[in-house]
Amino acid sequence: MKRHEVSKCLLCNNPIDESVTWITLLSNQFPRTICSHCEDKFEPYPAEPIDKTVISLYKYNEQMKDYLHRYKFMHDVLLAKVFRHQIHQHLAKKEATIVPIPMHPEKLKERTFAHVDELLKQANIIYEHYLIKITTETQGGKTREQRINARQIFALKENQNPAGKEFILVDDIYTTGTTINQAKKILLDAKAKSVTAFTLIRR
Repeated sequence: MKRHEVSKCLLCNNPIDESVTWITLLSNQFPRTICSHCEDKFEPYPAEPIDKTVISLYKYNEQMKDYLHRYKFMHDVLLAKVFRHQIHQHLAKKEATIVPIPMHPEKLKERTFAHVDELLKQANIIYEHYLIKITTETQGGKTREQRINARQIFALKENQNPAGKEFILVDDIYTTGTTINQAKKILLDAKAKSVTAFTLIRR
């Protein structure tokens, strides 16, 4: 893996000052893609959340809001590299099957890439699709009550059998939990042994 994959921060375009040591050369650590100044603006989510079935890495602050806008809506796919080390560190040794929250095919055409899949790919995490999204409806812009009362937006993918298996659902952001809970219900109704979740961000 290249030590100097990028020379300038993907967020602010300032030079990345990363000294190369034998430890970084011999380890599996990913090269930095953002500068320490930008990195410090992201706020870690508490390590001991109230709901331990959902683990999140960062709080939703202004820096993260800007990151998400550029990554998802301005289609800057390179930004999938920013958190790959943190995602890899958390998921790489998990024995459960990693399942990304899927996009509807129409939304995928519009965005040009599956943003959750891309985060996992860049982090070298193996995943499987067990779910399909059956509506183009999104949770963005809805009130908390509308999100909680939303109709089921997922279905089990054809020829997939979750029975007796352990799963970790992965999404970019957790707000009210509606998306994760609906996906979780589909897998548990199909006799999955357990379903937990991991998200990059939590509001």
